[in-house]
Amino acid sequence: MPDRILTSHAGSLPRPEDLIALNGQRAEGELVDEHEYLGLLRAAVGEVVARQRDTGIDLVNDGEYGHSMGQRYDYGSWWTYVFQRLSGIELSSLTIGDIPQPKAKPGEIRLVSFGERRDWQAFADAYGDPTSGASIPPRAMATAPVCRGPITYQGQQDVARDIADMKAAMAAAGVADGFLNAVAPASCARFGNEYYADDEEMMYACADAMREEYTAIIEAGLILQLDDPAIAENWDQINPAPSVEDYRRFTRKRIEALNYAIRDLPAERIRFHLCWGSWHGPHTTDFPMADLVDIMLEINAGAYSFEAANVRHEHEWKIWRDVKLPEGKVILPGVVTHSTNVIEHPELVADRIVRYAEAVGRENVVASTDCGLGGRVHPQIAWAKLDTLARGAELASRRLWGR
Repeated sequence: MPDRILTSHAGSLPRPEDLIALNGQRAEGELVDEHEYLGLLRAAVGEVVARQRDTGIDLVNDGEYGHSMGQRYDYGSWWTYVFQRLSGIELSSLTIGDIPQPKAKPGEIRLVSFGERRDWQAFADAYGDPTSGASIPPRAMATAPVCRGPITYQGQQDVARDIADMKAAMAAAGVADGFLNAVAPASCARFGNEYYADDEEMMYACADAMREEYTAIIEAGLILQLDDPAIAENWDQINPAPSVEDYRRFTRKRIEALNYAIRDLPAERIRFHLCWGSWHGPHTTDFPMADLVDIMLEINAGAYSFEAANVRHEHEWKIWRDVKLPEGKVILPGVVTHSTNVIEHPELVADRIVRYAEAVGRENVVASTDCGLGGRVHPQIAWAKLDTLARGAELASRRLWGR
C-alpha cells in the first residue's frame, strides 16, 4: 500500500522535433532509413522515461512515441496509429470531419459526422476561425479511414517494438513498472464502414483484433491503458441529443464490447481512460460524469483515469462523495489539464488531490493529467505541468499523511 500520493499521466507526451520530422516524412510516403528511424525512436523513449522519473512521475510510459505523430500539435495519434495495425482499413480522399459514420441498426442511435457535432454547430464561428484557438489544425483532419475488408490485427511487429523500447528504457532508468496505451474497441471502430453490416459488428471485429495488442502488452509485464473517449465524448456527436437513458444504453453496448475484448485478462494490470475529447473547444455539450460514472465502473479494469481539472469538469469531484468505489480499485483524476496554457499552482493541484482522497480514500488515488499533454500544449508547458503535478502531489501527501 502506498504511503504517499503516486503520480502518473494519461499517455501522450511531447515528441522530439527530429522524431516528429521523420514521422512526417514517413506519413508522406518519403523514403526514410528504417534503421535510423528505429534507433532514434528507441533513444527517444529512453530519454522520455528518464525525464518522467526525474520530474517525479511514478507510473511512466513511452510517451506514446510508438504512435506516430508527424506534427507538433496533433489531437489524433492515440487513434490514428491503428490505421496501419489493422487489416481492412484504407485511407480515403475524405476528411475525418466529413466521413460518414458507421451504420446503426434500425431504431438505434446513429452518430453524425464530426463536423455536425452540437458543440461545433453552436460555436461555428469559433471553430471555423483558425486563429481562435478552438479550431482543429487542418492537417489533423486531413485523411479519413474507411473499412473495406475484414478487420484483423497485423501490428505484431509494431507492438513488439513498443514493448521492447519501453522495457529497455525502464531498465536503463531503474523504473520497476510502466504502462503502454492502446485504443479501446468503441473508439477504435470509428471508421467509415463499407464492409460490415452495422457499427456493432465492426466494433466487435475491432475488439477481436485489438485483443491481440492488449494481451501482448500485459503478457510482457506492462500495464495496459485503454484509451476510450467514445464512452463519453460521442454524446456530442448525436444530433439531436438523445435522452440520457438512450445514451446510457448506447454506451453500455460499447462497454460490453470492451469487457469482451479484455475477458480473462487481469483487471489489476488494466487502466481505463475516459475523456470528452481533447480539442480546445467550449465543450458545452459534454455528458455529465454523474450520469456515466456507474457504468464506467462496470469496466473490468483496476484503475480509472478521467478528466477532472479543466473548468468544464472540475466540479464533478463532488459525485465521488456518494459513489462507492469498488474494493481494490483506484482512480486517476486529472489534476492538471491540457486545456489551458496556464500552469496550475502546486497548492491548487494539492487541493484537487485532497478532495478526491477524502472522498474515496487516500490509498485509492493516483494524481494524473486530464488527457495526454503531447500534441495539445507546447512541450515546455507540458513538462512544467508535469512538474507542478509532482510538487502538488508532495504537498497533498504531507496533508493526508500528516508529515
